[in-house]
Amino acid sequence: MPPSMNPAQQEAVNHLHGPCLVLAGAGSGKTRVITHKIARLIEAGLRPGAVLAITFTNKAAAEMRERARGLIGRAANEVIICTFHALGVRLLREDGQALGLSPRYSILDANDVTSILKDCGGTTDAGIARGWQWTISGWKNAGLNAAQALAQAQTESDRVTAIIMQRYEERLTAWQSVDFDDLISLPLRLLRDHAEVREKWQRKIGHLLVDEYQDTNAVQYELLKLLLNARAPLTAVGDDDQSIYGWRGATLENLKRLPQDFPALQVIKLEQNYRSTSAILRAANNVIAPNPKLYPKTLFSELGEGEPVRVADCDGENHEAERVLARILSLRETSPHKEWRDFAILYRANHQARVFETALRKANIPYKVSGGTSFFDRAEIRDLIAWLRLWCNPDDDPAFMRAITTPKRGIGNQTMAQLVQFASQAKLSLFEALFAHSLGTALPGRAVAGLHEFGRLMNDLQFRARHAEGAEAGRAFLNDWLESIGYEEHLKQHEETQQAAAARWANVQDFCDWIVGRCGGEIEDGTNVMSERRSVLEVAQTIALITSLKEKEQDANQITLSTLHASKGLEWPHVMLVGVVEGLLPFQSDAEGAPPMTAQRVEEERRLMYVGITRAQRSLQVSWSRQRKKGRSHVPALPSRFIGEMALNHATTREDPREKLKALRAEFAKRAASAPRGNA
Repeated sequence: MPPSMNPAQQEAVNHLHGPCLVLAGAGSGKTRVITHKIARLIEAGLRPGAVLAITFTNKAAAEMRERARGLIGRAANEVIICTFHALGVRLLREDGQALGLSPRYSILDANDVTSILKDCGGTTDAGIARGWQWTISGWKNAGLNAAQALAQAQTESDRVTAIIMQRYEERLTAWQSVDFDDLISLPLRLLRDHAEVREKWQRKIGHLLVDEYQDTNAVQYELLKLLLNARAPLTAVGDDDQSIYGWRGATLENLKRLPQDFPALQVIKLEQNYRSTSAILRAANNVIAPNPKLYPKTLFSELGEGEPVRVADCDGENHEAERVLARILSLRETSPHKEWRDFAILYRANHQARVFETALRKANIPYKVSGGTSFFDRAEIRDLIAWLRLWCNPDDDPAFMRAITTPKRGIGNQTMAQLVQFASQAKLSLFEALFAHSLGTALPGRAVAGLHEFGRLMNDLQFRARHAEGAEAGRAFLNDWLESIGYEEHLKQHEETQQAAAARWANVQDFCDWIVGRCGGEIEDGTNVMSERRSVLEVAQTIALITSLKEKEQDANQITLSTLHASKGLEWPHVMLVGVVEGLLPFQSDAEGAPPMTAQRVEEERRLMYVGITRAQRSLQVSWSRQRKKGRSHVPALPSRFIGEMALNHATTREDPREKLKALRAEFAKRAASAPRGNA
């Protein structure tokens, strides 16, 4: 065992043969414990492929695998390290046919779901559709299908939503598609209802590790229990003080259920923090203290006292942005951490970023907004990428499903369901099935004619994309393609306003510019710069590089602006926690009919404050303003109750440093004016 491991970490790593709950406080080295435990399990004789480690983000999974590779080498490639959703994908790809799901099913994104629900509910209002989407997602995370939701509906609104959910489920079945919630609920149904599949997966798993356990919801917990056999131990790693996702179904009940479902559970607390100074941890411990405790713990650090946590009160949001900027510039002069990437500005809600973006732009300081939608993740760009993917690989069924339905071509759900069934029985891709001689025996003649028309269009576009070389030819082809499928008109019909449609069309034009720029002139291929003419099809085949290009952008030397929720799991030397006022943190909606501020909601908001404080390594400034913007007007604001709970006492700064400097200059001028002439 590495000498740098503390006794609690060693105990967690060496506990191999029974259920274990590792209460890992912020910055206590939980990823290190998980990866060393993986290595220890394999060292003790467990086959690498029998170790399953689940976490919540792809980034965390990648970091975990990289660290495991450093400990056990190539064996790390055999360990199953993935997110809950990636595990769901794996289960459904291998055994989803037991539920009638093709191995080539499509995964719909949130925009796809909104669009389908608008159709199912007969509305053009995306806001109403998103409301249904949230409700349906909540039901799925609680383990309910449409029939169960309808049976327990207590209001007319719930009854209507359950009926729409029923239509939505029928549409997904017809399209052989799933949404992100299905990647958890369908595997649960698969394991629960099919004993042979459950036993197969239980035989595979020799030890199950779950990171961020406090973020699991009820369905995920049931899935975990079904994956475990009587001999496979569970290691759950989490922190009840960092449970901040109640709004998406995460529940602390899962922590309470562990000792009930696993009576031999061993609880190990990791309380030594390796991230923050004592001053920062003291503020964090004070803030979280009022919350009721499942397992009491107190973080401590051996990194020294550090500088006091600062509280800055400001006249308004613009003044707050100025003070934050002044603080960052001051720290760059006096701190060893001088890179822009060493600073983060954290806030409760996305709209709070605007004033800080404006200030940073004005000062020519580079920044990124964490958690914002990537250009390549926008619905309109994903629509077009589906067509490009299909030109490159006609057997790409998910791309086929998106391309043939966006824009709509008069091919209905029943036709698609029949095509999917025919292709599955014939063991063909959907595109291959279009040209099968026996297709006419399975579908009506009119439906076959519509499918053949799409197939001919796709073949023609693929041929032309292969021969459209250079920027000029590429531009002409792309313009003809978008006109031939009527994509601009599609946006106008499906957006709530012409302004929204125009914004999406502008994104489409930018995407075309991106492709044209790679058809001729200098081309960035991810490794070097070349100067050559390429066809649109060749450029389409490099779309996979987008992911690596985005990762490079993430590593840029920029200040991070982030919501508190998106900051979880991250850390920076210097953190500015801004807009900490009542109504924002804790958050209270002003909307009519909004739920009241319950004790449980205040406790979760307090945990969110705790998460924000514990992102800081060396310095933390918390700021609030005496007024905040609400709509087009400004309203008075009060400091958040959480500022008082930090109990900083002497560590509070109320005075604007610029005002202090101004006062000092005035004092010096006064003294100089009153001093006798001739004196120095």
